Amino acid sequence: MKFGVNILNFGPGTDAGTLLGWARFAEDEGFHFAMISDHLAVTPDVAKQYPAPFYDPFTALAWLAGRTSRIALGTTVVVLPFRHPLEVARMAADIDEYSGGRLIFGVGVSWARREYAALGVPFERRGAITDEYLEVIRRCWTEDVVSFTGEHVAFEEVSVGSASAGRRRPPIWLGGPSGAALRRTVRYGDAWHPLNLRPAQIRERLPALRAMAVEAGRPVPAFAPRLPLRVTGSPLPEDERLAGQGTLGQIHGDLLALADLGAEHVLFDTYPGTPAEMRPPEEDRRMLRTVADAILDLDRGEVRR
Repeated sequence: MKFGVNILNFGPGTDAGTLLGWARFAEDEGFHFAMISDHLAVTPDVAKQYPAPFYDPFTALAWLAGRTSRIALGTTVVVLPFRHPLEVARMAADIDEYSGGRLIFGVGVSWARREYAALGVPFERRGAITDEYLEVIRRCWTEDVVSFTGEHVAFEEVSVGSASAGRRRPPIWLGGPSGAALRRTVRYGDAWHPLNLRPAQIRERLPALRAMAVEAGRPVPAFAPRLPLRVTGSPLPEDERLAGQGTLGQIHGDLLALADLGAEHVLFDTYPGTPAEMRPPEEDRRMLRTVADAILDLDRGEVRR
């Protein structure tokens, strides 16, 4: 298994120095990857949960690619309908090139209706737009010249201009727990990247994902969950807590279960869920060190048993 750190790229006190601090922490402590989230227009519905400043994932990752050497870097997740797919394909391919093939391309559709309105993108069509854009991006990464005609975008004889186009592409991780998200993962993704699920929900949805892949005649996507990490002094109720939350013993059990379920990557997210609960980065990093020291063998990529 590979273990990663979510870089908090929003909120008061966040700046270029804190972004770099997160990336260096991940690399220096022996984690395997670091990821960064996405919102483009911080409308009131977004700000209630993710206040400004909110740093763009593409520009941040391009910069961090040159300031790191080992860890993979990724998006958790790009809200794909917000940007033209040719622009996204080129930016992501360039970052993959700058980093020497270290990019993980995580994709989602988001929930922020007012943000969609601000950007002039129809909220009700976000799933269909995401599917179409994924088709465009995959083709841009695997073909030298692409022509495409769809409901939401059309163009002829375009190259994204990346030196790696047609030779390699970043792995695509798809977020979301819904049936549509699982079908999207089977069709376009290399891994399913869910967030905020209870252990029982993970056990329920993985067989559905595998069944969809078998029915479609496609490889079963890998499993790469994002866990909202929270360490408590006393146990949390099993029927209420999310995977990754509770005592060290509960979190240890979650990680062992994820290993047994075939998880290949686990991303730790220290954001507590609301701006009022945000901690200084040093406190979050202490929590990550505690979990790593007590539960993980980062050198071997294993959960201690």
